Amino acid sequence: MPFLTADLIITNDGPPIPNGVIHIEQSGEIIEISTDHSDRDVQYHKGLLIPGYINAHCHLELSHLKGALPTGTGLIPFIKGVVGLRNYPQEEIDDAIARAEKEMVTNGIMAVGDISNQSDTAEIKNRSSMRFYTFVELFDFLQDPDAQQLYEDHIKVYDSFDCTGGFHKKSFVPHAPYSVSRSLFKLINQVNDPGGTVSIHNQELNSENQLFQDKSGGFLAFYESFGISLDQFEPINKNSIHYVIEHLSSDFRTLLVHNTCTIKEDIAFAHAWNQQTYWVTCPNANLYIENRLPDYNNFIDSDARVCIGTDSLSSNWSLSIFEEMKTIKKYQSSIDDYQIIKWATKNGADALGFHDLGRLSPGFKPGIIHVDVDVHDDRFDLSKARSSIRIL
Repeated sequence: MPFLTADLIITNDGPPIPNGVIHIEQSGEIIEISTDHSDRDVQYHKGLLIPGYINAHCHLELSHLKGALPTGTGLIPFIKGVVGLRNYPQEEIDDAIARAEKEMVTNGIMAVGDISNQSDTAEIKNRSSMRFYTFVELFDFLQDPDAQQLYEDHIKVYDSFDCTGGFHKKSFVPHAPYSVSRSLFKLINQVNDPGGTVSIHNQELNSENQLFQDKSGGFLAFYESFGISLDQFEPINKNSIHYVIEHLSSDFRTLLVHNTCTIKEDIAFAHAWNQQTYWVTCPNANLYIENRLPDYNNFIDSDARVCIGTDSLSSNWSLSIFEEMKTIKKYQSSIDDYQIIKWATKNGADALGFHDLGRLSPGFKPGIIHVDVDVHDDRFDLSKARSSIRIL
């Protein structure tokens, strides 16, 4: 199939092309995109052709927990549930990781920003056709004296991920504002290369902001339940994102993940701090855990670069960016469909530094997805899309 066409081709490298033609090599590399159908055996696809998806936030190592945790519990009980379900046979963990990796490949995901606390996913990443930006996640529960030892304990995990040749990437990252001390932020800033990407869970629930505003909310009982003292913690009288920005270097592309309780003032503050700030939404996971979504208008009005992730199978029904897009459109129908596709493709690729993905351009091998949806006058409705099938 050296020539592909559809009702509409969305390249992310220029305006959409009605009835365009993509000329590809057998390797999947794009040779040319045009509107020339003459003397060509062109394979037609009803609907859209778009670049391969980017999953900007996932926890592949938690795939064995699919269906193990109930929905709608809220984040704090969910975290406790994950902590309490760590003792699974390694063979079961490995099998679930392999199935989840295959699911993402089949669903057209080309690259993944993947959170790792262990080395369990190292082997599957080495042989996967997807690219991975592995985020080795650190947290010391706001205990400054523990930061150095915690970092040293995770060096072996970091070293287990092979990034030679540049196909994959990796960095140390902070878990969340409520779980990372000033000392641990300082270490993370020191050990990562400037120009790379870091990721942090951000403002997933009101209790997170309350902790930093006035030392109230559900995290006080959460820490107490684990026997961890917060006596030394002093609130900053601001939302939690301000704590992150005060202590995380602006030398990195930064993924702020979930952002369920983020307001416009927070977004403006982050953009002033770091022009390479990206905002990752995981809508189905937000519904699974908290039964709420971010106010996407806050990000659209702020000209924010939004990406899409799936989170883990412990907090989602599948690892499908297509299903995440449909959920966004279902719950906020006013969002432009072209914009959602950009969130699912180009923005994620740029956030992870995989700049040859997320766009249909000559010389690139970004993967090609067929989205079966009715197109009228170059408009379509993703909430009514029938399927998403990976072609290349």
